[in-house]
Amino acid sequence: MNNQSEVRVRMAPSPTGFFHVGSARTALFNWLFAKHHKGKFILRVEDTDVERSSEEMIDVVLQGMEWLGMDRYEGPYFQSKRIDLYKEYIKKLLETGKAYYCYCDPQTLDKERKAAYARKEDWKYNRRCLSLSDADKEKKDQSNIPKAVRFLVPEQRVTYKDIVYGEISRDSKDIEDFIIQRANGMPTYNLACVVDDHDMGISHVIRGADHITNTPKQILLYEACDFAIPEFAHLPLILGPDKSKLSKRHGAVSLDEYKEKGFLSDAMVNYLALLSWSPGDDNEDFMDRKKPENLGTVDMVRLAKEFTLERVNKANAIFDVTKLEWMNQQYIHQLNHDKFQELLKPFIIKHGLMTEEILIRDHQRYVEICNLMQPRLKTLDGINNQGRYFFKDDFDYDQTALQKFTNRETLTIMKTFLPVIQDINPFEVVNIEITLLSFGKDHGLKVKQWIHPLRVFTTGTKAGPPLFDTLKLIGKQKCINRIEKMLKQKQES
Repeated sequence: MNNQSEVRVRMAPSPTGFFHVGSARTALFNWLFAKHHKGKFILRVEDTDVERSSEEMIDVVLQGMEWLGMDRYEGPYFQSKRIDLYKEYIKKLLETGKAYYCYCDPQTLDKERKAAYARKEDWKYNRRCLSLSDADKEKKDQSNIPKAVRFLVPEQRVTYKDIVYGEISRDSKDIEDFIIQRANGMPTYNLACVVDDHDMGISHVIRGADHITNTPKQILLYEACDFAIPEFAHLPLILGPDKSKLSKRHGAVSLDEYKEKGFLSDAMVNYLALLSWSPGDDNEDFMDRKKPENLGTVDMVRLAKEFTLERVNKANAIFDVTKLEWMNQQYIHQLNHDKFQELLKPFIIKHGLMTEEILIRDHQRYVEICNLMQPRLKTLDGINNQGRYFFKDDFDYDQTALQKFTNRETLTIMKTFLPVIQDINPFEVVNIEITLLSFGKDHGLKVKQWIHPLRVFTTGTKAGPPLFDTLKLIGKQKCINRIEKMLKQKQES
């Protein structure tokens, strides 16, 4: 195995889709490991699959890395620009007899494979092209029959020590002669990966456990090319709550979707770090508390200092959105108020709650709403559901609460409160509180008899920020209009 002193790790995404939370966790673990050892973190884009790769997807990966605070790295390097290097090594493997041309039609091989599986039999390429004579090869070349290049798998047992899973061993007789160059001249993943890891001096390959099956093939390629073999650490998979592969039916799986939903990058980093890793105690809070202004941000320095691969658990991780929301709420709650207000603005504008012009004009009111909602939001996007009533009249009513707190008695009480609310001047928190409490007391009403229906009528919810502060920010006329609207609806029904 590689005994170089400098730690060099890499994140090698394929830009063929969104930036999956699993890929984000892998990137984070590589980044933390590099920082822990004062090493280098390299970003390499595996874009040799030209048909499926796109610049747009590359940008998604780069933006995701930046959002998570991993914007300092070596690279990015693009495999599509390193094709000549891969071909040099493929040529050497052919010249040394460690690889050979394969003229077999992929569709024919696929039919053979499926037929064998239908018979419940194993199938492996039978090396039919390995024994072709030079004359046969020349004839096929003259006929322009497409040819790929296959690696000639030697007979041996491949054994390596995985930092997470321990010793892993596989007999090469179970590995078919795999393709290292497609018929279109493009190198395959395994070959390009090995050449790049060698060329970039990668000391540790830290990646998902779904790559364990690739590792024996790659070790054989390292040996065939006379390369030093890096250390391997395969990370457990991330599963949904039902312990199946994380997918859209469990909710968002794209990092970008969580960003759009209003999750903080710092909370996401804290949460991802704890998927299959722990610092060795019950403390899961990595919020930076060194300075008051740092509250609401993750302490990446402490996280990197405590991170070790030896503490990665073998068990698959469960992606629990409820726990992520809880953690996000803690980070939101601790944010500097000014920073929270800035972070919330795009979501306010996105949902049409306030325009940029109104945000400037009614800045103080916006600040007061933020102060009430900051401790209560699980996500920034939640302002549309949890606080829409501050801005718009078309909010949803909690039908259970509406049914519970609207009856003949409460309707009568709300009618009596209307003129009282109308007479509160100025419509400020202290005046609202004193007036309503006094009126309720003078009429022999318990607070719970009027405060709950008043909240439901004016906000559509059964719980929320302090009611008197809420009423003040909604405004007198809107409060009256909403109460009258509900009274009319109930009377008509």
